[in-house]
Amino acid sequence: MEVALRRFARDGYHTTKISDIVAEAGVSQGTFYWYFPSKEAIALEMIAEGRGQLLDVIAQGYRKHMGTVADMVEASEALLRNLFEFAEANRHLMELLLGGWSASEPIRLAIGQTRAAMENAFVQNIKRAVELRMLPSTIDAHMRAAILMSLIEGIILRWLVGSAVPGNGFENRTAAQLAAETARFEFFGLLGI
Repeated sequence: MEVALRRFARDGYHTTKISDIVAEAGVSQGTFYWYFPSKEAIALEMIAEGRGQLLDVIAQGYRKHMGTVADMVEASEALLRNLFEFAEANRHLMELLLGGWSASEPIRLAIGQTRAAMENAFVQNIKRAVELRMLPSTIDAHMRAAILMSLIEGIILRWLVGSAVPGNGFENRTAAQLAAETARFEFFGLLGI
């Protein structure tokens, strides 16, 4: 699965052949087919596993107690740090999830469902903060979660995939640095308060 994921991210889903995967993994095609009926099946399994892991990371940031704005920023920074560390450790999965739209329809659907599940997890976090009266009840949780997802996706893509582009501002940045900056932006926006 690791070899297939790396190949899908590096070479693209359609370009990668099962023969490429098994040759690099050092197994026979028969062994591959023993575990997976197709290339699509292995990709779908990787996406499903990744979805579960990503949702676990986001769930760790679920609000349990009321707090101050400073507490919220700190909790958000911790959640984002965990998310960016996960992305860094699972770079190929993130490349597939954020750039795999040229794959087959079932894979595109699975990617879309994963991203929607992530966004919904952020909606639940925001709604919980509203319940705890840490955010105003007038806040549009779905819109805020969509903006947050776009921000996170953009940062991960520029950081992991675009890091080969000199001068993009993400060279040598750590997950913790990106999380701190993203959390500040999430709460204080362009005002820089």
